[in-house]
Amino acid sequence: MAFVDFHQVWLAYNDELMAQGQYAVEDINLQVEEGEFIAIVGPSGCGKSTFMKLATGLKRPSKGTVIIGGQEVTGPLKITGMAFQAPSLLPWRTTVQNVMLPLEIVEPYRSQFKQKKAEFEARARKLLQSVGLGGYEDKFPWQLSGGMQQRASICRALIHEPKMLLLDEPFGALDAFTREELWCILRDLQAAQKFNVILVTHDLRESVFLADTVYVMSKSPGRFVVKRHIDLPRPRNLELTYTPEFTAIVHELRGHIGAMRKQGAEVAQ
Repeated sequence: MAFVDFHQVWLAYNDELMAQGQYAVEDINLQVEEGEFIAIVGPSGCGKSTFMKLATGLKRPSKGTVIIGGQEVTGPLKITGMAFQAPSLLPWRTTVQNVMLPLEIVEPYRSQFKQKKAEFEARARKLLQSVGLGGYEDKFPWQLSGGMQQRASICRALIHEPKMLLLDEPFGALDAFTREELWCILRDLQAAQKFNVILVTHDLRESVFLADTVYVMSKSPGRFVVKRHIDLPRPRNLELTYTPEFTAIVHELRGHIGAMRKQGAEVAQ
């Protein structure tokens, strides 16, 4: 059984739009194996973020079913962690306190938090050290660079050991060097812990470097029109991104998106 299974999923944001046949995403069929890393790319407004809301249980489908971890999704999932383009760290909490936040909210950790606080804090500090934030655990967000804040945000998403990590443009606001550094950190964390990842990104290089499979979404209403297995060997290093094999896959994906944009422009005329 697939770990993530979208079966003929359609979503309209309200009953009126549904009655008019106006869907944000349509006929989504997707099966993701346990431990698989997938990336979703496509033009702006195609429904990538809507897909993420369905995967987390923040939205329920108008038609079809979403099954994750063998259970139909009927509400917000506890087995997922999320990170977004903006780190959204609480400014009055230190880095380690920000990372520990899910343990104060999510069961079964919440009920154990007071008695196990020292153990949880040690776990958070170890995780921060693994992403290069050793020595910054007791700093406040305003004392960290953008890249450091995003590392802390990823640690916060992983501290409760979720089975699936959902990433919505997590590196989009960072400079190219910091972005590539964080690609490698995410690559190493996922290789070590084997959690599932769903990454939404506009960066085709990012998707090809990190993912096992890349899906291309059409313009709204969004649906998957291309599924591309990335058959580049792991572990992948940054030198790979300059090879002809890597570049060919990026160009292939760019061609699909370019064709959709051209088609959309012709329809608009």
